[in-house]
Amino acid sequence: MNPLLIDFKTPFDTAPFDKIKTENYLPAIKAAIEEAKSEIAAIKKVKEIPTFQNTIEALEVAGARLDRISSIFFNLNSAETNDEIQKLAREISPLLTTYSNDIMLDQELFDRVKSVYDQIDKSQLSTEQQTLLEKTYKGFARNGALLDEKKKERLRAIDNDLAQLSLKFGENVLAETNRYELILEDVSDLDGLPQDEIAAAAELASERGHEGKWAVTLAYPSYIPFMTYAQNRALREKLFMAYNTKCLKGDEFDNTQVIKDIITLRDERAKLLGYDSFADFVLEERMAEKPKKVTDFLSDMLEKAKPVALKEMQELQDFARKMGGPEKLQKWDLAFYAEKLKKEKFAIDDELLKPYFKLENVIEGVFLVAGKLYDLQFKENKDIPVYHPEVKAYEVSDSQGRHVAVFYADFFPRAGKRNGAWMTSYRGQNKRKEQEQRPHISIVCNFTKPTSTKPSLLTFNEVTTLFHEFGHALHGMLADGHYESLSGTNVYWDFVELPSQIFENWCYEKEALDLFAKHYETGEAIPSTLVEKIKASANFHAGYQTIRQLSFGILDMTYHSIDPAELKDILAFEESTTREANVLPNVSGTAISPSFSHIFQGGYAAGYYSYKWAEVLDADAFEYFLEAGIFDPKVSQLFKEHILSAGGREHPMTLYKRFRGREPKPEALLRRAGLLKAS
Repeated sequence: MNPLLIDFKTPFDTAPFDKIKTENYLPAIKAAIEEAKSEIAAIKKVKEIPTFQNTIEALEVAGARLDRISSIFFNLNSAETNDEIQKLAREISPLLTTYSNDIMLDQELFDRVKSVYDQIDKSQLSTEQQTLLEKTYKGFARNGALLDEKKKERLRAIDNDLAQLSLKFGENVLAETNRYELILEDVSDLDGLPQDEIAAAAELASERGHEGKWAVTLAYPSYIPFMTYAQNRALREKLFMAYNTKCLKGDEFDNTQVIKDIITLRDERAKLLGYDSFADFVLEERMAEKPKKVTDFLSDMLEKAKPVALKEMQELQDFARKMGGPEKLQKWDLAFYAEKLKKEKFAIDDELLKPYFKLENVIEGVFLVAGKLYDLQFKENKDIPVYHPEVKAYEVSDSQGRHVAVFYADFFPRAGKRNGAWMTSYRGQNKRKEQEQRPHISIVCNFTKPTSTKPSLLTFNEVTTLFHEFGHALHGMLADGHYESLSGTNVYWDFVELPSQIFENWCYEKEALDLFAKHYETGEAIPSTLVEKIKASANFHAGYQTIRQLSFGILDMTYHSIDPAELKDILAFEESTTREANVLPNVSGTAISPSFSHIFQGGYAAGYYSYKWAEVLDADAFEYFLEAGIFDPKVSQLFKEHILSAGGREHPMTLYKRFRGREPKPEALLRRAGLLKAS
């Protein structure tokens, strides 16, 4: 019997990873599609007039098994994939796209939805029900239900092609990341690197069959330390070029044509539905609403940040020359000299901080901070099956012993895992009749692995990454809605980063750091002097970091606003689009676009600006915590009730004002980033 098609019989109905075989997925998804189709057919067969209950709510729960199996499969395709799973993804993806289109383009089904939408007295519905009705109707309209048959068929073809292209883009990036290795035979080539990074490079080489040598790869925990500490400038340049020419070499992993095809099809799809551009289509369902509002926001932030960034780069150039460095800084020099300047200015660097951030202690720290804020307790449960031995599973409860969620944590890089860090869900939250389904949430990261002599010690950047992803996880775990499609992180995309970005703020507060930042050898708490230096250095190169994020947002928004016919040369397009936000010389032949997975594989297309947008929200929201105390129970409860638990049941600005008592003010972000003087 296929383990995906029977009751799981696991703790908290968790995915039976120990029983699932790769060959189970395709038949399970095919069977679940048929089951979902029969559930849809049953809705259409109802003789009574369409109502909210027999149509909208019935649609909400149709295909639940398919959603569950699909989430398990595609989560593993990101976190623990292989050639077989990638091949299956190429086969499964069009099946799901076809199924989705079969629903969204079903005229009889849409007629029922439209009947409810047009005729029901909406005042008789709860706010959450009204939102579900609006979202359901728009979901059909935005997926072609109002088109004629010929256009519907074209839409189907576009969606199938886009699903395949997105998979191909991601597979190419993973393949390019995995195939590159810089093998070093002379230990002097590692001059400048801390001893534990040299040990990690030796272990990595050994794992790859190069005993007695050192390996550096394009995975973040390998790439970033080398670019930050390696004194050999030529090798930094070599590694930089490898990283920034990913999927740009004209071979089978080249993504330039994939990008052109994706942009062309997205534009055609938007115009088919009556929108001026794909950006217009996407932003209709965002807080920002219109492309002009986004471009004005990005331009305004760039205007404020660029003078600061230019000043920072001039200071860095002067510092590098003083150290006998290059006359003209290049991008492969930035991290190297920035780390040294930061150390000189603030007497702080990652090597000084890392001993206080043993991974296990930081994990305990996020649990303790979450506990103090939101009444949560975490207990590892080894009976919950996991998909890889490195993954840990926890049961989450409150102080009354009520079950809240299951939480999975997966921290280290490996060949089957894509780069970066993300939060995802294996099961959503909902309430049906008298029963509530609690969520199963996961965070996936790529942190420095422990070596044979040292535990995993995190850089401060990795600490904030862990807090960031855990903020997303809290949004998922504390979900408290009736409808899964409006629950947890199912919110407007430019609102979804608020819970993650605000949680990073606790990393800078001594009251929070005292809970977990202890020296891994002595147990000594992090000294106040170091905490003060962390806070003092928090805005180091804030101008540069701001315009770097803005450049990605500008690039994304431009891709999705232009006529695709203009997209002749990806390198030239990226260079001209981001030129205004570039404060270091452009490096010929390099581009981020061919590996920009956020917008070509993930869900951030025409939405990358949301990181900065949400920073405005998070800075403004955290000022409220600072005014009352970072663990103030009243403010914590307001944030939990109106942001973390509310999901997408109301417009995000309505929810934010319920929490804060007013709309957010951008000055809070400018103050925090040092781009505006405190009044």
